[in-house]
Amino acid sequence: MRSVGIGLGLGGLLGALALLHPLWALGLLGLPLLRLPFLLGFLLVLGRGVLLPLPEPPYGVRVEGVFRVEGGFTAWEGHRLWVAHYPPLEDGLYRLRGYVAPPEGRTNPGGLDQRAWLLSQGSKGVLKAEEAERVGGMGGLGEAFRKRLAQGLSPEAKEVLEGLVLGEKRGLEELYPLFQKAGLAHLLALSGLHVGLLLGAFLLLYPLGRARFLLALLALGFYLLLAGPSPSLVRASLMGGLSLLGLLLGLGRAGVLQGLGVALFLQLLLRPEAVLGLGFQLSHLAVLGMALVLPALRPPPGPWGWVLGGLAATLAAQSLLLPLLLHHFHLLPLLSPLTNLLALPLAALLVPLGFLKLFLGAPLAPLAEPLAQGLLALAEGGSRGPLLRMGETAPLGFAFYYLALLPPLLALHGRLPWGKALLLSSFPTLLGLLQAWPKPLDLWALDVGQGDAFLARLGGAEVLVDGGRPEMGERVVRALRALGVEALEVLVATHPDADHAGGLLKVVEEVPVGLALLSPAFGEEDPLARALKAKGIPTLRPGAGTRLRVGRGTVEVLWPETLSGEENRDGLALLLGFGKGRALLLADLPQEAEEALEAPPVEVLKVSHHGSRTGTSLRLLQQARPKVALIGVGKNPHGHPHPEVLERLKSHGVRVYRTDRDGAVRVLFGYAW
Repeated sequence: MRSVGIGLGLGGLLGALALLHPLWALGLLGLPLLRLPFLLGFLLVLGRGVLLPLPEPPYGVRVEGVFRVEGGFTAWEGHRLWVAHYPPLEDGLYRLRGYVAPPEGRTNPGGLDQRAWLLSQGSKGVLKAEEAERVGGMGGLGEAFRKRLAQGLSPEAKEVLEGLVLGEKRGLEELYPLFQKAGLAHLLALSGLHVGLLLGAFLLLYPLGRARFLLALLALGFYLLLAGPSPSLVRASLMGGLSLLGLLLGLGRAGVLQGLGVALFLQLLLRPEAVLGLGFQLSHLAVLGMALVLPALRPPPGPWGWVLGGLAATLAAQSLLLPLLLHHFHLLPLLSPLTNLLALPLAALLVPLGFLKLFLGAPLAPLAEPLAQGLLALAEGGSRGPLLRMGETAPLGFAFYYLALLPPLLALHGRLPWGKALLLSSFPTLLGLLQAWPKPLDLWALDVGQGDAFLARLGGAEVLVDGGRPEMGERVVRALRALGVEALEVLVATHPDADHAGGLLKVVEEVPVGLALLSPAFGEEDPLARALKAKGIPTLRPGAGTRLRVGRGTVEVLWPETLSGEENRDGLALLLGFGKGRALLLADLPQEAEEALEAPPVEVLKVSHHGSRTGTSLRLLQQARPKVALIGVGKNPHGHPHPEVLERLKSHGVRVYRTDRDGAVRVLFGYAW
């Protein structure tokens, strides 16, 4: 019977994956696993997805009316829609006017795949809110409880307690990165820790006998309704509820793997698309890691046993989460085990205290305030610790990692000698290192809307040319992190226009830079020039003839030859060398500058001024003879790229890639060994 829950969970997982791609159904060929619970879980989840698919809303329809917005979502004619508005709307009632649009896929490395994320949330549409007027609050008990939780607390303590008790992150825009860099972000994602602390407080009421199990079940249901059904909280509630039900009926607690399997099956039966959600994946993998590792350990009794047990739990969870965390967040706090050891006692006091504060309000503030401030101070201190940074993990990287993890896990349970386990682990580890060894020689045109941002990777050294508008800076930084860029050898701002230089302010703030090249059009008081000076970054304002050796490639400035006082004309035209390949980047150069430029033959041309009618002349195309043209462009009122420019490129046999249609574009020239 112990394998029933595990079989249902594995079968349900395979069924959910088969809905995404039919080839996953080949997993049924794993005959040793083909037992009745496994087959039943597969068929039920697959049947649920086929017979009751998530409905697709009518796209393009205009919408106007009063809507209840909660957690960023609203309901319209039976459809759950994500409300897209800047700034994001707080929970409440709003008069909205806009239209229904399809979700967007991922357009940049490190970017959000909105389509997959919304599917995991049970939605297939976005309400693009052009106008939003708040007409009321949420009302009801939920808002009253939230007000009591905030009573008597400083703004920082209120935000920490709302995140810790309710999983509310909307007020944590500034504080959340501290928790993330300290390895404490999981405290703000309601999960087994929170459910365990809450239920543990009720289970200590021994005089109530079995009635305490019923009280704990009721508290668990209330907590789920109040905080909302996040994947990790639903998983933890299902597992906790199963154990409480077993205790209430005198059947004993469900095993961890058994409970995890049943919770996995029930969540996927309710919403097969939940398997796409990162929170869902992290929650189940963390529990699986602890369930596989901790039973094989025997920590000593006493305080040291508690310390070692806490360390083991953190490391066991992270052992399965590591590639997923690095793939999505591109950093791993190396002090995370230590900060978690110090934070868990604070959380153990704050969660039950916060739950009581939902009912009692201000009288508990003197107790909650110093504890919340202590947790915040710990997050601030931990965020300054060393970080392991890495770009996105390739599918083969995941495979090599988990293959390397399997032999030590078997050895831990006595199924394999440790010497043989380490030897077997060395092979996939070596293959993974070999896979990451050659450094690419490539050029990325990042999608920053109507603007330019180009990253050249030159065999271990990187050059960023422009960064889009100011609001695109964070998008550029995420792309750099996803591509494994820890520092920039050279940063180039071709000219001061906001759609080229604006996003570089965020880049300079977040990413180490070795040297900055600014167009002579930048003044000393320009915000970017001041930011570079404040960071102590060496800065040059080069002209034609400047040539740098960067990594295995080159950066050469072809323009300006003389200064005109006009920003676009004084912009930097660059020739990037990638070994045997070359790319010409023309910023927003006007036609007269193009005509004066002696362009060498290149493989890639970055079209000037987003495809403006006045650029990309016949003379330039005849000189440069590019094979590929890249256009950084988004929605705009200027008609970019102009049809005449596209026609000229087509007539010369140039293949055109546009960031508004193709998203980020990568041109690979080769590898540096």
